[in-house]
Amino acid sequence: MKATEKKQVVSAWTCLQKHIPLHPITCNEEYERAEEALNELIDTVGNDERHPLSDLLHVLGGFIREYEDAHIEMPKATGVSCIQFLMEQHDLKQSDLADLLGGQSIVSAILAGKRKLNIRQIRQLSDHFHVSPSTFF
Repeated sequence: MKATEKKQVVSAWTCLQKHIPLHPITCNEEYERAEEALNELIDTVGNDERHPLSDLLHVLGGFIREYEDAHIEMPKATGVSCIQFLMEQHDLKQSDLADLLGGQSIVSAILAGKRKLNIRQIRQLSDHFHVSPSTFF
């Protein structure tokens, strides 16, 4: 790399670092700044893996994930809470899952915690919502 190229890289890197923390996150303030930058990148990039900022989004996401793994305890979700979340995200009612799970009364019993999901139901939910079967265990 030529001296002029190095100066350009250093200048660009310095400018970028003012806006996006591209280094291992060490404190809550950096974490919050990184989350804000990540949300802006997500709004800009969307699902376009060919977007010029897509790689930047993945790099920043990696730093955030490392910080969260080391410093933030995530609550364990239950199968029922995952179903409820997915229903909310897809704007579904209990009746919408009745055919999938074996009837309205079964759906009610599962969501009330009175009945556990069986393997067939887990497969059905997994296929329906396009998520891993382990989501419901």
